[in-house]
Amino acid sequence: MKVVFDANIFISALVFPGGQAEKAMLKIIEGKDTLLISREIINEVLSVLAGKFGGDRESLSRLAVNLSEIGRMTETKKRITFLSDDPDNRVLECASSGGAYAIITGDKAMLGIGKYGGARIMSLKEYLRFPRSER
Repeated sequence: MKVVFDANIFISALVFPGGQAEKAMLKIIEGKDTLLISREIINEVLSVLAGKFGGDRESLSRLAVNLSEIGRMTETKKRITFLSDDPDNRVLECASSGGAYAIITGDKAMLGIGKYGGARIMSLKEYLRFPRSER
């Protein structure tokens, strides 16, 4: 199943090891699902880590490479302005351009939509419980 993670999923996995977000990342690393990612999402992750958590340039550079290697880089085809939070629109763009089955997020505004294009919008908890047979 092709999925897109909101930037906060990545940040939670990195800042709070052993949690639900890390379990989601392990599903990707183990090849159970395919992660779609874009330069814009990677840039958002790096920006938040640098600003809120003081990530150093070298560590952030390595992280950018690692994220691009575990995910399938997706070029966004058109600009979306559906939501008021611009980074959330970048997630929708990635999902739309890559043909994602699901967007995984904790963002209440995105969860309230339920679906965008062909992608279901689900919480991290829902993603981790999602039955394998439905993928």
